[in-house]
Amino acid sequence: MIVIGGSSSVGLARDVADILGCEFIQASTTRFPDGECYTRIERESIEGDAVVIQNTYPDGNLVEMLLICDAVVSLGAKRIVMVVPYFGYARQDKQFKPGEPMSARVMCGILDRICDKVVTIDLHKESTLDNFSHEHVDLKAAKPIAEYFKGKGIDMVLSPDVGASARAKDVGDRLGVPYDHLEKTRLSGTEVRIAPAKADCAGKRVLIVDDMISTGGTIIAAAAALKEAGAVSVHVACTHGVFVNDALNRLRGSALEGVLCCNTIETPASEISVAGIIAEELRKG
Repeated sequence: MIVIGGSSSVGLARDVADILGCEFIQASTTRFPDGECYTRIERESIEGDAVVIQNTYPDGNLVEMLLICDAVVSLGAKRIVMVVPYFGYARQDKQFKPGEPMSARVMCGILDRICDKVVTIDLHKESTLDNFSHEHVDLKAAKPIAEYFKGKGIDMVLSPDVGASARAKDVGDRLGVPYDHLEKTRLSGTEVRIAPAKADCAGKRVLIVDDMISTGGTIIAAAAALKEAGAVSVHVACTHGVFVNDALNRLRGSALEGVLCCNTIETPASEISVAGIIAEELRKG
């Protein structure tokens, strides 16, 4: 088995290869003057299985993934395992208005043509993988997140809403602390209260966990509300730190004590590694 890292996931791919004790190759990817992607795997052939680790967000990374996999096929790889740490278009999994595409399904259909197995991490909805005809699995980042915060004095784990409460439960159970979800209560036409649905956060060191942070607005508001309600400190950890429009700086300038994410997307906040759970899955074959 060899591990090939695309330009979006070089560090993560190298870490996975190190854990597995197998060869790592970084795809040589550049852009032509017109913006089109050029990539090359600098090998004469590949005799065994190949693992390609590359995000499909933003769009340019999707094209790079397709080209890398085609190059791997041409080199004779017996089997291609596609690891997509952050799966682009995963949130567009429904048709809300006539004429809209189901983008998540479209992307699965395209990627399905060039792999034998696909591995993702904390998809928006795991059922998106049902659009693949090949073997597929969605890994959960709760384990590395909990391992990172073990021994750091967290008293309570919260999710931003009830829909993500399973993630808070998973992390909370691993840390051996209570979990809850945040709930918005409209007090008036202009005032909204954000607080844990059941638990009391007064005097507690709180960890908010989520699958993704994009603009960060909800997390910033939640942190301020929790501190006002008496929380000693508030940290946030997410799997995918998308951080659009300078969101990371705004989060770091808020009431949050710390802002962390996994290395599914490589950012200055990517201090939690998912390499271990990827390597564990790859060992299964």
